[in-house]
Amino acid sequence: MMERRMTDGMLNAFETMLKEDEKSKHTVEKYVRDVRCFWCFAEERGIDKVLTIEYKAFLEKEYATASANSMIAALNSFLRFAGWEDCCIKQFKVQKKAYCSENEELTKAEYLSLVRTADDKRNERLSLLIQTICGTGIRVSEVSFITVEAARQGEATVYCKGKRRTVFIVSALRKKLLRYAKEHDIRSGMIFVTKSGKAMNRSNIWREMKELCKQSGVSPNKVFPHNLRHLFARTFYGIEKDIAKLADILGHSNINTTRIYIISTGAEHKHRMESMRLIL
Repeated sequence: MMERRMTDGMLNAFETMLKEDEKSKHTVEKYVRDVRCFWCFAEERGIDKVLTIEYKAFLEKEYATASANSMIAALNSFLRFAGWEDCCIKQFKVQKKAYCSENEELTKAEYLSLVRTADDKRNERLSLLIQTICGTGIRVSEVSFITVEAARQGEATVYCKGKRRTVFIVSALRKKLLRYAKEHDIRSGMIFVTKSGKAMNRSNIWREMKELCKQSGVSPNKVFPHNLRHLFARTFYGIEKDIAKLADILGHSNINTTRIYIISTGAEHKHRMESMRLIL
């Protein structure tokens, strides 16, 4: 059997395949980056199952389980693309958590503090952006679909991961978005743009949000765009108790992904156990 070796051409072809499969830009970049990590680990060795198992052991020591599993998923995707399915490796088994750490999830009070801090700093765009993500449940990569036209209609059509869904914009948010667009002479298209007119990206938004932490008193560990989406999910589920509907709103294909979003904190979990009054 000929020795299997990775090449730049194979990685470029893999990247092209991901794009043609309509994977998001973020997913494409991550998969390519993760496969390059394996390539660096392999050095000059040929690709076989012994090597991929060694790589799995390396990931276990160097990365958190969730990160290691995501890197294994990327590698397995590449190996299948290359026709080397026999080298694929299993992901690490993870015990599902009954609750999440209070140090991880943003509370509603903390969210409000972030918005007020942005207002105090006269950063109207950031204040409105935070409210838009939290008030609609969109991904940070979907912010570009919040347009003047969508605000007028009260709903945005979002395309992500090869799927299309409708995101409703509540009346209070509609008014804020349209007023902001008018004040900044944004007559059509994307509302959240940089000074040069380009769409705000993940790094722009993340950096601006982090700058609010000290003044707002909110831990930097909790302040990133995806936590706003989690807060939307927990708030919606607290009212509706309909996980299937929530999965549709969030654009999840797998309802198990939605379950992760609505895990209660340890304090809430403990309070519910106390209220059971099973100890005499």
